[in-house]
Amino acid sequence: MVEMVSRPYARAFEAFAAGNPDILCLSADLTSSCEIDGFRDRHPDQFVSLGMAEQNMMSFAGGLGLAGFRPFLHTFGVFMYRRPYDQLIASIAYPRRKVRLMGFLPGVTTPGGMTHQAIEDIAVMRSIPNMTILETGDATEVESICAAADSVDGPVWCRVLRGSVPRLFDTPIRLGEMRVLAAGTDVLVVTSGICTEEAMRARAALAKAGVSIRHLHLHTIKPFDAAALLDHIGSVKHGVVTLENHVTEGGVGSLVAETMADAGIGKRLIRLGLKDSFAHGGSRPYLMRYYGLDALALVRGIADLTGAAFDITEEDLAAARVDEVHSLVKAEAL
Repeated sequence: MVEMVSRPYARAFEAFAAGNPDILCLSADLTSSCEIDGFRDRHPDQFVSLGMAEQNMMSFAGGLGLAGFRPFLHTFGVFMYRRPYDQLIASIAYPRRKVRLMGFLPGVTTPGGMTHQAIEDIAVMRSIPNMTILETGDATEVESICAAADSVDGPVWCRVLRGSVPRLFDTPIRLGEMRVLAAGTDVLVVTSGICTEEAMRARAALAKAGVSIRHLHLHTIKPFDAAALLDHIGSVKHGVVTLENHVTEGGVGSLVAETMADAGIGKRLIRLGLKDSFAHGGSRPYLMRYYGLDALALVRGIADLTGAAFDITEEDLAAARVDEVHSLVKAEAL
């Protein structure tokens, strides 16, 4: 049974930041939605509310970084890069300020539709010089992301899970590394974020069907260990399938494709994710099924890669966890 952890970010950030006057907590008017309302109440001297003014927040954070502070910015991911892109470049990325960008609601983790779903953020951030990119896949990674981000001498983009989060791993994020979750020899599966749990749900059924899966989980997307990935690709027979909570262009699938192309690897690659499409509103399980981000989509991708036919249904997969609404007061999960 997977342990579910309630609001791991709230406790982890407070434990990390409280009492360290160099760390400042910045909010863009989504304080409770980003689980920092308790920190605001208990540590008001380290809390700054910038309101719904993300462009100003970026420039303000750049100034704080210049003055020697390490600001942690909190808002929904889409509002952190779509609205203030120019200020993000000029005030934070270009001067390489120690600003930690904590972006909540990555991909389809919200029913809020296009305006609230950060589906192309990795593609954007990967193209920005000096930017580090981290993504959380479970409660342990949420609990350790503050320390991991704060160890970087420069800006860090973080995809953060909130609310009720499963605990899948026993060890914290180790910057620049990847987790090897299974060491099979037929197909390499590369996942990140919430898609890792979906791949874990499918592994036993695939093993029963005779497919040996090598499974990598990425929490560090930039910088990326290309040499380690190439070693894993060389250890499998058929090729690679990537599964991500993001568009297939510019994200983990593109990262793997670029690595293979640069090294002249001729094995097949199948990229699963949002296919040149915005997502509409709906529950996370519904959206993952509809857009092909779940365990059954991975099974279909592996069948395509191997040329095998699997008689695997939802009943054959490990049970999916049940997501709790983030707040009874905010039933729309915003």
